[in-house]
Amino acid sequence: MTLHTDATHDPSLRSWVASANVAGCDFPIQNLPFGRFRVAGGAARIGVAIGDQILDLRAAGLIDTDDMNALMAAPPAQRQALRARLSQGLASAAIGSAQQAAWQAALVPQAQAEMLLPCRIGDYTDFYTSVHHATNVGKQFRPDNPLLPNYKWVPIGYHGRASSIGVSGAPVKRPMGQLKAPDAAAPVLAPCKRLDYELELGWFVGQGNAQGESIAIGEAEQHLFGVALFNDWSARDIQGWEYQPLGPFLSKNFASTLSPWVVTLEALAPFRAPFTRPEGDPQPLPYLDSAANRAHGAFSITLEVLLQTERMRAEGMAPVVLSRTDTTRAAYWTPAQLVAHHTVNGCNLQSGDLFGSGTLSGPGADEAGSLLELAVAGQRPVQLPNGEQRSFLEDGDTLTLRGWCERAGAVRIGLGEVSGTIVG
Repeated sequence: MTLHTDATHDPSLRSWVASANVAGCDFPIQNLPFGRFRVAGGAARIGVAIGDQILDLRAAGLIDTDDMNALMAAPPAQRQALRARLSQGLASAAIGSAQQAAWQAALVPQAQAEMLLPCRIGDYTDFYTSVHHATNVGKQFRPDNPLLPNYKWVPIGYHGRASSIGVSGAPVKRPMGQLKAPDAAAPVLAPCKRLDYELELGWFVGQGNAQGESIAIGEAEQHLFGVALFNDWSARDIQGWEYQPLGPFLSKNFASTLSPWVVTLEALAPFRAPFTRPEGDPQPLPYLDSAANRAHGAFSITLEVLLQTERMRAEGMAPVVLSRTDTTRAAYWTPAQLVAHHTVNGCNLQSGDLFGSGTLSGPGADEAGSLLELAVAGQRPVQLPNGEQRSFLEDGDTLTLRGWCERAGAVRIGLGEVSGTIVG
């Protein structure tokens, strides 16, 4: 596990890229997330975000490939060495050096770049890691038995659709599907009327494993590259009709949206947290448990949901915060447990595979990660400052997720944001 901080996390570090030193910046020198971009329709390149700039890694002479999956598959020690070299070369101490001059020429303003998906996503598994979300949703459909008996024993997940994952900023088309009213004799084919978002994190696999070989929990984080923000758009009315007996299908596979920057496990080291179960809950089975996972297997990441309607945009109103939570309050399973469980049967992971966390809802009413919960399935519409209401998303709505990590003694780092606008 990437447990310890090192010189790259030093709070006193400053960069010769001035924008990286601005208070509250998502991408200070202590972060250094990876992504893919292109300029003016050119070829895709691998870059690292630093302030409001992108360092083109190949142009800077740091790598000899534009294949992000190959970089992600490198051994953790090799990735850590690259992070150390980036930190040293971007630090203020490098001002005036030949390296600083060369790297200055390899900078691209983020405002001039088209961001792409971070890598090729071969497979995507969506988990269900928030016990609060599972309970809230269960209460709507099974008030007498909201949490199914396997939830606290098994990291529940399903295989999602990788081909419809897009990058932040792409429009989200309202899906068609079968809808059936409770009192109707038959379903109809119609546009979704209960379109929702899901506040999630996306964990990326680095090194894979051979088929038939499981990954022990103590080695699980060696197979994780990093994390991005993830919105798994959901058609709740289509979902309600189709999900039994095999689970989500057309209600989920029409679109999911990722933020463009992947924050590495190395960058998250200062923001680790203990993993604990509430008193009285069963402890995980041995293959999902370890002293290290209990001591620091969780990560403290603050997550926020913002909504801007078409009318708000026309009137010049800023987006409104719908909810905010922290992963230590929301997640019932750690990323290492997801890897260990996913592979315990011998399933082979590959570089670039994506694990969705599932909707991350905290215990408070203002910590819900979906409108299904916030508006109680439409029974209590969310009141917006301009007088509008929302039970579910409407055409023209722009939904944005943001995330960041901060604690005393460490420099705040951000995950950036992921947004999408609903179109009919």
